[in-house]
Amino acid sequence: MPCSRTITKSVFSTSATARSFLPSFNREQTWEARTTTKAMAGEAGMSTVPQMIGSVLCCKCCSISIAPNTANMCVTCLQSEVDITEGLQKHVIIIQCPECDRYLQPQRTWVKAQLESKALLIFCLRRLKNLNQVGLVSAELIRTEPHSRMIKVRLKLQKEVLNGAILKQSHVVEYVLQEHMCESCLSMQTNPDLWVAAVQLRQNVSHWHTFFYLEQVILKQGAAATAIRIKQMDQGIDFFFSNPSHGVKFVDFIHKVAPVRSRNDTQLVSHDPKSINYCFRNTFLVEICPICREDLICLPPRVAASLGNLGPLVICTKVTNNLVLLDPVTLRICSLNADQYWTVPFEPLLTRRQLVEYIVLDVETDSSKAKVGDCMHALTDALVARVSDYGKNDTTFQIRTHLGHLLKAGDYALGYDLYEANSKNGEVEKHKGLVLPYAILIKKSYEEKKCGKPRFWKLNALDMEVDYKDIAQQEKMISEYEQFLKDLEENIDMSFKISTHLIREYRPSMANGDDLPSVSAEDVFGYISSNEDDDSDRA
Repeated sequence: MPCSRTITKSVFSTSATARSFLPSFNREQTWEARTTTKAMAGEAGMSTVPQMIGSVLCCKCCSISIAPNTANMCVTCLQSEVDITEGLQKHVIIIQCPECDRYLQPQRTWVKAQLESKALLIFCLRRLKNLNQVGLVSAELIRTEPHSRMIKVRLKLQKEVLNGAILKQSHVVEYVLQEHMCESCLSMQTNPDLWVAAVQLRQNVSHWHTFFYLEQVILKQGAAATAIRIKQMDQGIDFFFSNPSHGVKFVDFIHKVAPVRSRNDTQLVSHDPKSINYCFRNTFLVEICPICREDLICLPPRVAASLGNLGPLVICTKVTNNLVLLDPVTLRICSLNADQYWTVPFEPLLTRRQLVEYIVLDVETDSSKAKVGDCMHALTDALVARVSDYGKNDTTFQIRTHLGHLLKAGDYALGYDLYEANSKNGEVEKHKGLVLPYAILIKKSYEEKKCGKPRFWKLNALDMEVDYKDIAQQEKMISEYEQFLKDLEENIDMSFKISTHLIREYRPSMANGDDLPSVSAEDVFGYISSNEDDDSDRA
């Protein structure tokens, strides 16, 4: 009888690792040959017999059927023969400062990395020796308890082994944390007053709105990361540094984000005449311009003339390293830089603490709209009355306002009452023939619709030493901070310059407030860093 051979397909299901042993060019050539054979047979009208892939026995002791590969071994036998993690560390000791939570990068560099962050994963991989001898496929942090003082990293490695076969293997490395204080923290523990440079931020105003904003800008840019101490003072904040260059760099940063002027004083602390060693302390006084957003200003005649006879009554609409001034009567807008301001400094006529709430009784419908910078304004005539007088007397005011695109009858607005204002500013008297309007409206008021609406975001804060004199001062700071958060909700442009954090427990409110300006999740999506994003960074 003729001898027949039957080739059967193995029922053994190989893993993805074992299938990767097959050379790619063999599979491609086999597929191309099979496709060509089928095409030729189809043209000739011949029937084709489907070909089946054969199987071989593992050459080791297990002798199970596997798909052919270059090593002719199953995954288990191949891993028993070759260990690609040989030479890699399984336990690594890293040094962490218990005060500033920084990690030591030999020899003397200290790296800042948050727990379970991508920066910490990169730091751990750099501390692992002989990692370049294998191929790194992926790495991830394994969650550990914070009190365990241990960081675990799972690595997925691959390497070419017997006869060109590629073996993949998982490897877990344990990093043990040992506490050791860095030089800066050690100096602060030894002598808390051992600082070399101090930057004193000051602003002569009655509120903290500017410092709340600067705090968020400093946090987002990491400008105060090298500060060894931050202390809140009566009219500002003090930053202490262990290196004079860090103080100079911080002062340069403040010059880029606010209209300021600064000066530097050097004090000799001690010196050694034998070794000619001197110890100095550098103090930088940075004075911030007292003009804030939404302040009403009466420009001095010299400044108004230099700006093309602007105003003289103008509103400060934006503060960066320049002051953006808007004439509410003509919709003209000008920019005043820090050098121009400090050449002829001036004080605001009225500030945000003197805002009065008005009710709009009537608005002229045919208002002329104009785009001023990035904002749309419309000049219109409006009939308003003070909320404190509404229902008590018939006192009303016919005024000209630039908020015609927002206001309608029945709305509320905040503005400055020039009819009964008692200002000590002497710039008004320098303008002969200047007639003050009864009121100047600044912005639309949404206080009634804001009640009870929760926020889905929150802000970080600097690690600052705060010492309130009494409970009244503490309550004042809390009230001003709440007002700052409300301003962020109304001014989306300002919210783009800071980092907000999503509140995980937030539930959207169903309250009616469709026309209420707020910072929506879509507007600040790129600026929100939530805990869920931190979890994704561990991969």
